Amino acid sequence: MKHLAIHLKLLGMAAFWGASWPMGRMLGQALPSLTGGMLRFLTAAILLLGWLFARYRLRTLAVLSRKQWLGLALAAAFGVFGFTVLSMLGLQRIPASRATVLVTFNPVLTMFFAALLFGEKLNGKIVSGMLLAVAGSIWAVTHGEIAAFLSGGGIGWGEVLVFCSLCCLVTYTMIGRAVLQGIDALTVTVATAWLGAMMLLPPALISDGLPFGMLAEMDGRGWFALIGLSVGATVLSYAWYFEGVKTLGAGSAAAYITLVPVFGILCSAWFLGEALHVSLVAGCLAAVIGLALMQYGRRAV
Repeated sequence: MKHLAIHLKLLGMAAFWGASWPMGRMLGQALPSLTGGMLRFLTAAILLLGWLFARYRLRTLAVLSRKQWLGLALAAAFGVFGFTVLSMLGLQRIPASRATVLVTFNPVLTMFFAALLFGEKLNGKIVSGMLLAVAGSIWAVTHGEIAAFLSGGGIGWGEVLVFCSLCCLVTYTMIGRAVLQGIDALTVTVATAWLGAMMLLPPALISDGLPFGMLAEMDGRGWFALIGLSVGATVLSYAWYFEGVKTLGAGSAAAYITLVPVFGILCSAWFLGEALHVSLVAGCLAAVIGLALMQYGRRAV
């Protein structure tokens, strides 16, 4: 299979990002949202910079143009700052398993805007998969009460905040698609992680102060969540995702995000003991079938 390594990395990305939602809830229970998000990306940025140094590629940051830095800053504002703040606030209001099903909207919006902005082609199979994925998400988020969803009574601020965080991630992907021209995936990931951490630092300090005391009191679950989010869900996943966007295109790479709810619900049940409701399982099944349709449709374009 062509690009097998890339597909395996994207599968690993989906697993880490699925686990990031319950881990984000765990970290939010140990630290304030802004502080937790800032520490996640600051830790990841330090590790990524060391990775770049170990590969003798620090010069790739120095040769970036002012226009490229501006694009990277814009990507960090949406994909790190906006996504982190909105998703952490959303996770304070809804279960992690419910939030992960909303992630299904990400590849749908990404494919739509990739076609609109970059000319990536759509066909009937892709559109059918997108609609099925959205239907599964709505079913899961409303616990099967579609009428309540249509009347506006079944959606709260938690769902709205998580959805807005996903819109930030779609914008990040679109900016990344443009910025990636001439820049390798690792350099993009290092730059956006550092810029995003620096954007999160001032509001975190103003809101929560220096976190030394909170870190000293943090239990093993909190440390597990911080390390998992920093290393797995950020360092590896962001690098793998941008590599997939560059090699396969934004639409194909984002299609793997449809698997995030599957891993997210399983990890939420494992880490947090959240119940596996029938509506969540049914929504995930629809998401997986939708992913298969979208991937099958991509082969025909």
